[in-house]
Amino acid sequence: MRFELINPDALGAPRGWTNGMLALPGGRVLFVAGQDAAEAGGEVNTDDFVEQFTTALRKAILIVRDAGGSPEDVGRITIYVTDIDAYRALRSDIGRAYRTLMGHHYPAMALVQVAGLVDPRAKVEIE
Repeated sequence: MRFELINPDALGAPRGWTNGMLALPGGRVLFVAGQDAAEAGGEVNTDDFVEQFTTALRKAILIVRDAGGSPEDVGRITIYVTDIDAYRALRSDIGRAYRTLMGHHYPAMALVQVAGLVDPRAKVEIE
């Protein structure tokens, strides 16, 4: 599935996201559950913020691929973080990790700070 990018001029040029993604006719929709950095055994084993981001995004992409898609087929990403200041401080490293996995495809995105995630060591969850 590919999308028509919707970026009204009145909103200015987006940087690192797209304001709207319009699915083309005949496409399918996959809902991906929130993914954190937990290993197959169910526990987060690192406190490194960028490593957690990378693992969570890699897991979400794995689900997309298992459904027959690719990163370019992702229409929306929501990133939940427990520390927005850490995200801001590591934005360059996070951006590199993102581009390694997603290339230069920037779907509609939201970044939300939360008080906590299910795993007490989790700092990032991506859906």
